[in-house]
Amino acid sequence: MKEEKTNVMRVLERAKLDYRHYCYAGTGALSGGEVARALGQDPNRVFKTLVTVGKSGAHYVFLVPVLRELELKRAAASVGEKSVAMVKSKELLGLTGYIHGGCSPIGMKKLFVTRVDRTAERMETILFSAGKIGYQVELAPEALRKVVPFEFAELTAE
Repeated sequence: MKEEKTNVMRVLERAKLDYRHYCYAGTGALSGGEVARALGQDPNRVFKTLVTVGKSGAHYVFLVPVLRELELKRAAASVGEKSVAMVKSKELLGLTGYIHGGCSPIGMKKLFVTRVDRTAERMETILFSAGKIGYQVELAPEALRKVVPFEFAELTAE
């Protein structure tokens, strides 16, 4: 099966950033844990991209390890909102250009305020969606910062 180059990969290449890419299409992996297993990766290094809407109406992007849940109160506090709620799947494509399961923080239609779970701060590299179901990219958090400005924050419960 020929691997595709996604828009995320093209953005990383234009920025001259070192990354690795992975394809798990055809493995049947759906959940983040299954994706980590299919790729033979530590699930603590594999992150999911979550899009929320704040009480103010502003949208925010959060990256958290696939086996953890986003703590909405912590997420809201990290962006100065009273509360945040998950964006409905049907609104995701129009808002970000991505579908549920293939959402990447890189290459969204608009640059949203982004927070990455503090667990990534001590990791050499993390993996996350390459913008298409079945594809992941791996890069250093500081390399990600060059294409998506973000701050680290406590976003999940221990």
